[in-house]
Amino acid sequence: MNSLRFDAIKNITNSSVAQSTKTADKITSVFNENVFTLKTARHYLSDEAYKSLLSSIKGGKKIDRTMGSNIANGLKAWAEEKGVTHFTHWFQPLTGLSAEKHDSFFTLKGDGTPIQEFDGAALIQQEPDASSFPSGGLRATFEARGYTAWDPSSPAFITETGEGKTLCIPTIFVSYTGESLDTKTPLLKAIVALDKAAVDVCQYFDKNVSKVNATLGWEQEYFVVDAGLALARPDLALTGRTVFGHAPAKGQQLEDHYFGAIPERVYAFMKDFENESYKLGIPLRTRHNEVAPAQFECAPIFEELNLAVDHNTLLMDVMTRVAKRHNLMVLLHEKPFAGINGSGKHNNWSMATDTGVNLLAPGKTPKTNLMFLTFFVNTIKAVHDYSELIRASIASASNDYRLGANEAPPAIISIFIGKYLTDVLNQVESRVGGSFDEADEAMLKLDIHKSIPELMLDNTDRNRTSPFAFTGNKFEFRAVGSSANCAGPMTILNSVMAETLKNFKIEVDALIEKGEKKEVAIMQIIQKYIVESKKVLFEGDGYSEEWEKEAEKRGLPNVKTTPVALDAFAAEKAKKLFEDNHIYNHLELEARHEIMLEEYIKKVQIEARVMGDIASTMILPTAVKYQNMLIENIVGLKNLNISSSLYESQQAVLEKICEHISVISKNVEAIIEARKKANEISNTRDKAIAYCDDIKIKYFDTIRYHADKLELMIDDSIWPLPKYRELLFIR
Repeated sequence: MNSLRFDAIKNITNSSVAQSTKTADKITSVFNENVFTLKTARHYLSDEAYKSLLSSIKGGKKIDRTMGSNIANGLKAWAEEKGVTHFTHWFQPLTGLSAEKHDSFFTLKGDGTPIQEFDGAALIQQEPDASSFPSGGLRATFEARGYTAWDPSSPAFITETGEGKTLCIPTIFVSYTGESLDTKTPLLKAIVALDKAAVDVCQYFDKNVSKVNATLGWEQEYFVVDAGLALARPDLALTGRTVFGHAPAKGQQLEDHYFGAIPERVYAFMKDFENESYKLGIPLRTRHNEVAPAQFECAPIFEELNLAVDHNTLLMDVMTRVAKRHNLMVLLHEKPFAGINGSGKHNNWSMATDTGVNLLAPGKTPKTNLMFLTFFVNTIKAVHDYSELIRASIASASNDYRLGANEAPPAIISIFIGKYLTDVLNQVESRVGGSFDEADEAMLKLDIHKSIPELMLDNTDRNRTSPFAFTGNKFEFRAVGSSANCAGPMTILNSVMAETLKNFKIEVDALIEKGEKKEVAIMQIIQKYIVESKKVLFEGDGYSEEWEKEAEKRGLPNVKTTPVALDAFAAEKAKKLFEDNHIYNHLELEARHEIMLEEYIKKVQIEARVMGDIASTMILPTAVKYQNMLIENIVGLKNLNISSSLYESQQAVLEKICEHISVISKNVEAIIEARKKANEISNTRDKAIAYCDDIKIKYFDTIRYHADKLELMIDDSIWPLPKYRELLFIR
């Protein structure tokens, strides 16, 4: 294998930078080129079909099958003009990835005449095999039927793979009996729940508000390494992370990579995948070097939540595919390299009304500020009351390596809001007994109408150690992992926010019925929520040991491992939340809990196998080979009657190598036995706990420590695995 390592290095040094595919002079000239936008639909659809599609997108109305055929004909005409021959229902099953089954427009008439056809039935509904996707027990293996159903709120698009083009129809994916088997269905339900609850609260302030859209702007962090070097490492190829590898002499300590000049080879790749993204309507705006060597980030303009989730899922596929053209590999794992920053996917979340108001943006009058304060405090309350679910929403085997390490937020869920808003909340809380005689007057006394507008751009700092931070006109959920589908955490956040707003309205209405003025009632409940949830607010260093101790005093959970974090999905509190808001029924929720535990088990199991395989077939044989070289050297010196004091260093090295070999060998055998024992456990949660505690925590670091020590001691010319210095710095 060591020849692969050096061949890859040689190929890099001898190759020139791959040229990106031809890009347009202006982004605007290609943006949405491969998307069936409303503007495109207007050209290809009849007036009646266009109005039906528009009312479905804007108002959520169902499209009947007759009208669906008209829309399908327009879609086919557009797609065929672009050289498309196949279509697919593009959906997001519970694998964390997207899925697609391609069908041709081609078919045969009864007399054998070939024709091109795409009717409304094929557009609206398909029937892919559901048995091989994760179902958490919702479907038996012999029950194969599942349905994909068109989601008109996310526009159809065309993907280009090599010379082939495919029309993709975004869809939900459900079982034969109606349970959701994907990430999009519950997300859409959570969006509807939040919309209704938020509109009801907005009516206190503006009767013209009839719709509230959740919005999302994600920031995608990722690593880029040479594909040849990466493929010479079985761990990167199979798990997306390095299970072995000693830190290089230079890592990120000089802080010279962040916002530095983008390497030419990576720049060509970025231009290429950005161009592909623009054609698919993904509104990328930002690109830059991240903190760790070989780490980068891209970010789009904010979009409506459902579309933003689809775009991020699509982007990850585009990046992975385009990287191959440049002989590069994109690593989306949260912690591909130990000792340097991991990768997150910051989810910047807010809410916007159909009247053009961002509900998390401070206003210019006491009335608009009261509305801002209402939604701001309700968000804090929602995160406080459901912190276990928020933590569970970002739990995964890969994110466990990242949380709390090297610039990642800790597993303790807290909220950063900044000094100025902290002062505002303190002033509201200090009103003795909730004595708000006139809400407008109270707001004026607090100077909220003066201070908050200034705060929006200048006075709210960012806290990189906070998992959930207010950044001026949105909340930044920083704890989401880079490989995650945004739908998971966004479904949870929208659900808990919907529930909190519903309860807020009930409490405010109760006070109004008792004779309180509306504004006074609102302020009293805001004050109550501040008092009840203020322990989740934290402005300091989330990495510090002091914060862990302080969080424990406050009663905030600090759940560091995924199997325990996922318990939140099994709690009665979660079942009530999701059933009351029509997001998940109890079967769907239990299934997801089971699926996430199974995924954790399988990922740790794969890593354990890869670790044992690399240790047994690559590292230990190399160590034994070098051991024999040292033995020959020592024996030769001894035969020459050289004083033993002159080869003490060789003997010391030999002893150390023997020790490392012994520890690795024993622990590899032990981890095999531990896996066998864990596999006998029938309860999925108990098995996940066993894989976490008795395999990952007990053995992974020990085996890695001794393997990494061998890397430092063995002759570089025979070491088989590409080293960190090569993966991170050679491009």
